[in-house]
Amino acid sequence: MNQPLAGYAPAPVTARMENHGNHMLKVAMQTGNDLLARVGSMVAYEGFVQYEPNPPAVRQIAKDWMTGEGAPLMKCSGDGLLYLADYGANVVVINLNGDGISVNATNLLAFDAHLTWGVERVKGLAKFAGQGLWNTRISGQGWVALTSRGKPIVVDCGGGEDETYVDPDALVAWSPNLKVKGKRSFKAQSLIGRGSGEAYQMAFSGQGIVVVQPSEDSTDRLRIRG
Repeated sequence: MNQPLAGYAPAPVTARMENHGNHMLKVAMQTGNDLLARVGSMVAYEGFVQYEPNPPAVRQIAKDWMTGEGAPLMKCSGDGLLYLADYGANVVVINLNGDGISVNATNLLAFDAHLTWGVERVKGLAKFAGQGLWNTRISGQGWVALTSRGKPIVVDCGGGEDETYVDPDALVAWSPNLKVKGKRSFKAQSLIGRGSGEAYQMAFSGQGIVVVQPSEDSTDRLRIRG
């Protein structure tokens, strides 16, 4: 291989999911261990990998996607190496060890098909967001890959009485056991966030983490319907 390009060659496989650089996901595919991934995210693969868009299991759960919160998914199966990306976004790999995570659908890249998942309404936000906010909750033993527009920060809420406040446009994911509520701050509306002229934040409290991206692009916003 040309010496300047050698540094970009794939590293030996050490886990089911790994980062290849900051912006690409490498998945070790095995027969019987299927993957659900965002439609259009495949950039390359080695071996024999098949794709099924909108499989029956996804269609069943998609009945809850009336608000448009769902991300179109495809089932990937076979043996080989699969590479996924999302327009150069940073990729964050999480190994769920019996835990769960609640993910903004626009930041969901891929996850093991055997994990328990579904679309859920976030409690405590209806009076601030009309119909409320919907996220994808994933739990069990397996791997999940998220995307972030820029290098994210993972905030540990600490389990104390203090709350962690996040601009909803920058929110990627959080521990589902955290308590969530909305907050409006009229006095600071010109200083906080890039919303519709009113400072609206999500407040998290309890034991768990919140993943926040540095981007507040409107294409990455959670769908809050009033």
